[in-house]
Amino acid sequence: MKNMFKMFMIFFKIGAFTLGGGYAMIPLIEEEIVEKNKWIDPEEFIDIIALSQTIPGALAINSSTYIGYRLFGFPGAVVGCLGTIMPSVIIILLVATFFIQFRSLPLIESIFRGIRPAVVALILLAVMKLGKPLPKNAVNLVWVIGVALAITLLNVHPIMVIVMSGIAGYMLFREGEKTDEDTH
Repeated sequence: MKNMFKMFMIFFKIGAFTLGGGYAMIPLIEEEIVEKNKWIDPEEFIDIIALSQTIPGALAINSSTYIGYRLFGFPGAVVGCLGTIMPSVIIILLVATFFIQFRSLPLIESIFRGIRPAVVALILLAVMKLGKPLPKNAVNLVWVIGVALAITLLNVHPIMVIVMSGIAGYMLFREGEKTDEDTH
């Protein structure tokens, strides 16, 4: 019970102080869940993030729910999810109540101008951390560049990219048919 409350507080803190959405939360979740508390190993964390991206819903909510379930079963899933969403609900209520009246104040505008670069940096950090365990080879390099180009230049929907990548991954990396890169 003590660890479940600790997990709730971790997700509450992350939910309260991370602007920029789920991708900006990834390095914070990893630091708390993988590095500090060692509840989940780094490889499983990457799998959780990948799975969380493939199912409907927000990345942060999906991953915190899965992590909670993995650690404490169904009650942990509920607690992990609530820990992540409660700060947003509270903040949205406060914003709806007060911010609209004050959004044009120079102080508020200045604060948000300062926050935006930090959000971009957190998202870039998440990209770098997610890319770390990816084997550095020609197939993965072409794959990453191809996906980025397909989404940005050809407007291929991200769901289509995920489905096609899954099919390609199955075709390329089937069990028992390892590539030369995998056997070294």
